[in-house]
Amino acid sequence: MAAYRLLVLGLLGVLLVSCMTALAFGPASVPVSNVWGIVGEQLGLRSGGDWTQGQSRIVWLIRAPRVLLGALVGAGLALVGTALQAVTRNPLADPHLLGVSSGAALGAVLVVLFLGDFAGVFSLPLAAFIGALGSMTLVLAVANQQGRLSSERLLLAGVAVSFVLMALVNLLLYTGDQHASNSVMFWMLGGLGLARWEILWLPALCLLLGLLALLALARGLNALMSGEHTAVSLGFNVQAVRVQVFVCTALLTGVLVALSGAIGFVGLMLPHLARRLVGAEHRRLLPVSALLGGLFLVWVDVAARTLIAPQDLPIGIATAAIGGVFFIALLRRR
Repeated sequence: MAAYRLLVLGLLGVLLVSCMTALAFGPASVPVSNVWGIVGEQLGLRSGGDWTQGQSRIVWLIRAPRVLLGALVGAGLALVGTALQAVTRNPLADPHLLGVSSGAALGAVLVVLFLGDFAGVFSLPLAAFIGALGSMTLVLAVANQQGRLSSERLLLAGVAVSFVLMALVNLLLYTGDQHASNSVMFWMLGGLGLARWEILWLPALCLLLGLLALLALARGLNALMSGEHTAVSLGFNVQAVRVQVFVCTALLTGVLVALSGAIGFVGLMLPHLARRLVGAEHRRLLPVSALLGGLFLVWVDVAARTLIAPQDLPIGIATAAIGGVFFIALLRRR
């Protein structure tokens, strides 16, 4: 237990330092010492320094929300992947592969192209959540075989539903308003450019509630990892646990996709790394997966901001490239 607490505290420290360091990178570089001073000034811990007003605006108003959103999105996607891999007993399960991200993208695209801000700041997250929940329901219906859900059928159904939903998204983009379609296309590639201080509370709240909910379901997830018969013999209602996990993961994925676009493979890779560090017990695994996911996406975003500066590389392209290589390595190893 002491080693686990030390690991969590260490990851928290590394994540904090990484977030602060990441603020220095971008088309206009800012010395790390100035970054710490600017953040300290904004938090009321110090006053004045040798940085310019422009550097202060760049660090605090543009980069800080973006870095924090990246940490929240990475943590949330890693949590979703960990839960889905447990509930499906499939090491390749991922919100992207199971069609959840595609459903969320479809909901968000419908809002952007046709409905507009019908619920204010909640319009995109709400539509993305409904789309994610609907796609997950469709995947379950397709994969269900006489009341049983095998991990293989679930993964194949997820891939099939994902293709169908993405075909609908592409059709809407092709036939919709060209200007709006261009904006949606850039968003679908994944990015953190929409980050603003006033919206960060929503993904932060959803991440906290999702983590608490999944921690409450940790014993059920542990039992499902051992098989349905084992879970039933231990007194768990397998279908109830699955439904609760799917609703929770759909909510998290919907909110995150609405704010960052479709970022794939984070939920596939990081749970495997976390299991190597702390094992498969989910009360330990979930927090470590979240911390690793946040750390990973913070640095992927740094690469996306600097590789082709002054332009932004869509972050989904970078995660897809890394995730594709990881996926191939995982297939070969298994």
